[in-house]
Amino acid sequence: MNLPVLDVAVFIIITLGNVLFGASFYFRNKTSDQFTSGGGKLPAWVVGMSIFATFVSSISFLALPGKAYMTNWNALVFSFSIPIASILAVKFFVPLYRGLNSISAYNYLEVRFGAWARMYASVCYILTQLMRTGAILLLLALPLNILFGWDIKTIIIVTGIAVTAYSMLGGIQAVIWTDAIQGIILILGAIVCAAVLTFSMPEGPMQVFEIASANNKFSLGSFGASLSESTFWVILIYSLFINLQNFGIDQNFVQRYMTTGSVKEAKRSTLFGSLLYLPVSLLFFYIGTALYAYYTAQPELLPAGTPGDEVFPTFIVDGLPSGLTGLLIAAIFAAGMSTVSTSVNSTATIILSDYYKRYFNPDADEKSSMRVLYISSTIFGVLGIVISLSLVGVESILDAWWSLASIFSGGMLGLFLLAFLSKKVRNIDAVIGVIIGVIVIMWMSLSPLYFTEGNNLLAFRSPLHSNLTIVLGTLVIFLVGFITLKLFKGKPAK
Repeated sequence: MNLPVLDVAVFIIITLGNVLFGASFYFRNKTSDQFTSGGGKLPAWVVGMSIFATFVSSISFLALPGKAYMTNWNALVFSFSIPIASILAVKFFVPLYRGLNSISAYNYLEVRFGAWARMYASVCYILTQLMRTGAILLLLALPLNILFGWDIKTIIIVTGIAVTAYSMLGGIQAVIWTDAIQGIILILGAIVCAAVLTFSMPEGPMQVFEIASANNKFSLGSFGASLSESTFWVILIYSLFINLQNFGIDQNFVQRYMTTGSVKEAKRSTLFGSLLYLPVSLLFFYIGTALYAYYTAQPELLPAGTPGDEVFPTFIVDGLPSGLTGLLIAAIFAAGMSTVSTSVNSTATIILSDYYKRYFNPDADEKSSMRVLYISSTIFGVLGIVISLSLVGVESILDAWWSLASIFSGGMLGLFLLAFLSKKVRNIDAVIGVIIGVIVIMWMSLSPLYFTEGNNLLAFRSPLHSNLTIVLGTLVIFLVGFITLKLFKGKPAK
């Protein structure tokens, strides 16, 4: 598919500008503190935009409209728990981490349960970010392959190198400032797309709502009590646990708590960034519904057999004026770059704080610390590229990603809640809870893949919806920790 020169130019200028702008922060990083927290001097609104951009990825930009086009607004329920989680973060989590004055989200677990807890959580985090980076790089390459005809593997390698370079050179300041710019581009792109769709309806804007209402496209899903289907309640409960994990134990978020000048500014940026996601996610779902109405009213504009998740990219190429297509492609690409750069910087920060300074060189000077940050960023970027290349051709990238991510990260929230909600739970209680919880998480994540129809062991397959994996895993860890505390009473943990 050959796009007009103007679209290609807009895409290249915006993308290259982001990379060069991020790399320019190299001259402001003289210490490891500046690299990992910006010296605690970043503006609250910029950090807030970065938190928003951390929520959003190219998966959100493409998958949410695709979901709304194919089904309804059931997945929008995910956003409904964000106000609850963000209020809890502002009230409890931000003061906790600012009080500890540690750039690592996992230092708190060591304070409560010992070094094993910190290492367990940090290893799980690093593995999750590696898989996430690999999946995002591939998902960025796929639309560019369709739109420009460029080779998928070449796109992965070039994109991975570019994002790793500006993340490594610019540190957290580059990540947060480029996040803010990329977030603004993303929002503008979505607004433009929604407006063009709405005012391109043959019978006027109201036709979108007439067609959507007639086909039940605004439904939030079933309100039934089933735990094996994607009901309103399943999505709501799942999203609450996921967002508590994001705000409570995810290095991507915790690190941003430390980049502002005060606790008050950290709270403000957290509320701003998280609450901004609500209207933007609503906009994504509206785009998907408007696409459904647009092509229902004008079916001849959509090539026959176009899969649901390719309808939005098709509209971007065929339905937008020249120049705006380049802006939308740049917005999708910017969202993915934001996600990858965040993973690169946060993982390098964990390598320095949780491993190098903890076990190898506690008295590390700034020169050696910066060297570790640069090397860690580079190695992580290379591994992300390798993983992405290995995923090329995988039938369902998201299925592979979610199965592995559930196993890697599913136990972290339960461990954090044990530490945070009770001072009496001991080290041994936490160990037993995590072991049993991870076994449950592995069963829920892997049993649907192995115990299929016609298998004699089908009875061992999890009957619950896959979204409930983190919910059940967290509850098991939390409850087992308390049960073992009662069964094997000892001295309270200090």
